[in-house]
Amino acid sequence: MELHKRKFFSLLPVIASILFFFLKISIKTSQTKCSLLPHNHYWISSKRIVTPDGVISGAVEIKDGKVFSIVKEEDWHGYIRQGQIVDFGEAVVMPGLIDVHAHLDDPGRDEWEGFPSGTRAAAAGGITTLIDMPLNSEPSTVSEETLNLKIKAAKNRIYVDVGFWGGLVPDNALNATALERLLRAGALGLKSFMCPSGINDFPMTNITHIKEGLSILAKFQRPLLVHAEVQEDDLVKDNKNDAQLYSTYLETRPPSMEEGAIRNLLTISENTRVGGPSEGAHLHIVHLSDARSSLDLLKKAKSRGDSISIETCPHYLAFSADEIPDGDTRFKCAPPIRDAENKEKLWDALRNGDIDMLSSDHSPTLPELKLLQVGDFLKAWGGISSLQYVLPATWTSGRSYGVTLEQIASWWSEKPAKLASQHLKGSIAVGNYADIVAWEPESEFHLDENHPSHIKHPSISAYMGRKLSGKVLATFVRGNLVYKEGKHAPGACGNRLLAK
Repeated sequence: MELHKRKFFSLLPVIASILFFFLKISIKTSQTKCSLLPHNHYWISSKRIVTPDGVISGAVEIKDGKVFSIVKEEDWHGYIRQGQIVDFGEAVVMPGLIDVHAHLDDPGRDEWEGFPSGTRAAAAGGITTLIDMPLNSEPSTVSEETLNLKIKAAKNRIYVDVGFWGGLVPDNALNATALERLLRAGALGLKSFMCPSGINDFPMTNITHIKEGLSILAKFQRPLLVHAEVQEDDLVKDNKNDAQLYSTYLETRPPSMEEGAIRNLLTISENTRVGGPSEGAHLHIVHLSDARSSLDLLKKAKSRGDSISIETCPHYLAFSADEIPDGDTRFKCAPPIRDAENKEKLWDALRNGDIDMLSSDHSPTLPELKLLQVGDFLKAWGGISSLQYVLPATWTSGRSYGVTLEQIASWWSEKPAKLASQHLKGSIAVGNYADIVAWEPESEFHLDENHPSHIKHPSISAYMGRKLSGKVLATFVRGNLVYKEGKHAPGACGNRLLAK
């Protein structure tokens, strides 16, 4: 017996070596699957790195998926370096984009857009994190059970990190238990419509529903995202103008619809103030289109201490109503793209900080539902397909307004990270996840049928046919190189982000 023991213990070093060898093989295989780099300790260097302290020339050390150190160029040569160097030269290296408003329609309508195609497009566009809207999947995400369907559908099918908003609808708004179960299951916050959403199982809410929802969200310290338009029925019923005219569609959704909704919201937004009955909750206005009365009301509410933030979208900043061809329903969205003067005011508000952030509001569908044969603006699906193009679209439009790289990082990374409670994302800082995009602001390209687009139906995008500036070179998610110059990592290794 003693002899057997001695033989066993003498073999332990050999057994350990074999196990360690296979462990290394396993780790390397996993890295190769999830990343186009074969190692998890390396440096990213560039002449333009966007950090919370400004744009620097230097290098970022990545180790085990996080930012381990940041070294300026003047200190670089004397620094003891370990690991490989990925040099991007003059390209911009900045925090990966966080898109807090995207519809991936999975499960149930993945023929519109699914998790695989949508997150591949996100990676190719420099987006490292996106938060999926509770509609237009089937069913909508309005309960613990339907959220679990989303979570299951995303497993091993996402190339970037994905979180989930839940839905606030009449059926759950007055049921505290149902809402709390949805939030405990991991919803990062809730989304509601103040007008018909166009989806049967996602009906509109009134101000009573929203007030009750805020009281529950306060306990969890999570936001309520609101589509702020109130319906004006007579505008739709009485409009007999040519449905192919964009002006006809504009008349059905005037700025007064946004203003009316926001006036209604502001009757309860004071509840979110410090010491208020819903302190800890937060109101977030999605895709603001009206830069006049609606924006003025929101600015006053924010100045009074109401907990409110505002997003707008690149399509409101890139296009204006006067340039939209009649019958071209690719440009239909809600709220609508308004006049050129309104676009200028949106840019002013964004640069001044009155509008907090940007989102894509990527809202895809089937070409036959979006384009139709007759170009009917009243019947076509409303939504702009844009997920892969928002970084170059923002930069292309913003250059003439003097937009800086730091502002792009704030609008697309820092502020969205805060809204979605992603505290280790949104900036290139030591200890944060290595979510990074490298891109060339000066590189121009034509977005046409020859461009490698990864959204499911690129032909319905309003950006098709445009000349854009800002080529994405590489995207890193938690240190994994998930995209580089047209090629994706073979594995869908994105994380599902659930609130705790």
